[in-house]
Amino acid sequence: MKRPPEAGDILQGTLDMLILRTLVMGPAHGHTIAEVIEHTSENALEVEQGSLYPALHRLEDRGMVSSQWGVSENNRRAKFYQLTSKGKRELNAATGRWRRMTRAIGLILGESHE
Repeated sequence: MKRPPEAGDILQGTLDMLILRTLVMGPAHGHTIAEVIEHTSENALEVEQGSLYPALHRLEDRGMVSSQWGVSENNRRAKFYQLTSKGKRELNAATGRWRRMTRAIGLILGESHE
């Protein structure tokens, strides 16, 4: 049974964009990506591993990220992901779509945009 969305859940379709944005800062492994998203959003967004890793695999299959094994800051073997040029283009496109959508919703909700 599908549970209803709650505060902290990331809207469907936005996780890929947030992952790509996180990787602009450089290669990172999954745990770090989740932490950056959570901390940057002031803990408003929570990234579940059950959503993060399928998203990373999906992005890698689509050529938007590449990966290689390395050693984490905790001296553990970890898979590090990095943004590809295709991923950079998708991030720019997704960011534009997101801004147009949030502006449109804001207009409907009566927020002013100057």
